[in-house]
Amino acid sequence: MVLRQNREGLRRPSMRQVVVVMPSAFTLGNLFFGFWAIVSAFNGNFRWAGWFIVFAGILDMLDGRVARLSGTGTRFGAELDSLVDVISFGVAPALLMYFLDFSNAGRFAWILCYIYVVAVALRLARFNVLSAGKAPTGWFTGMPSPAAGMTLAVYYPFSQTNWYRASLAYLDLQHQGLVVLMLLLAVLMVSNVKYPKFPPIGIRSARGIFGLVVHLVILLGGLLAPEYFLFPLGLFYMTFGLARATILGLMERPEPVAIVDERLADVHDPTLPPPLSHERRGRWADRRQEPDDL
Repeated sequence: MVLRQNREGLRRPSMRQVVVVMPSAFTLGNLFFGFWAIVSAFNGNFRWAGWFIVFAGILDMLDGRVARLSGTGTRFGAELDSLVDVISFGVAPALLMYFLDFSNAGRFAWILCYIYVVAVALRLARFNVLSAGKAPTGWFTGMPSPAAGMTLAVYYPFSQTNWYRASLAYLDLQHQGLVVLMLLLAVLMVSNVKYPKFPPIGIRSARGIFGLVVHLVILLGGLLAPEYFLFPLGLFYMTFGLARATILGLMERPEPVAIVDERLADVHDPTLPPPLSHERRGRWADRRQEPDDL
């Protein structure tokens, strides 16, 4: 009898329980690669530190997809994901840039990296507030922190390519360019600039086919030539949202201010009382000045 009770207490987890745990497992894998990226950057292994941040971004995308497809998204998972993203896409890329270029740039060069981490934390906090209890849309408000973090992460592999050395290295913009890039990414993350989400994958609609093509192009580019492909992709995504917001801002025209004459409003608006003549207004003024007979 005792053995039967012990066996019942040690039942195998159901498939539902396993599915619920899977998104959190992907999230913790995201944290694992983010922390490993910090350790690698500290040891001077900048190439693998950048790739580890990319691996963290892949797991971050998968945990959200698994949670949505299985219907197992929880508030706990959302909060855990945000905390992990601060480390993997905030602290890890900032420290990678610091050990790569800013550690010898001056006494207070670390403040630039701190500003970037603050922007990531604010971006994630605002995302949690705006998305609470609302249906998901196809756009992000502000540049997503994984996209910003992975853009910084793949800079070093891109800077070691022959194409970079033959075309851009002669400009000697490594330090100044990284300063501008980090500040621009920080501003875009906390801005109201809209950035598109990845389109859904399918074969029954034009949008689904377009999403399939986008995913295949990114997958093939990331597998065949990641050093040449990923950093320009990050810059294109960053520039797309900024250019779109600029064009839409220039196309918007201020609404004309309607100045309506009081007499015309009195005549054409049937809900208003009829206008008073000067004689009637004078009589009412005299009555207000006379003492009350009562």
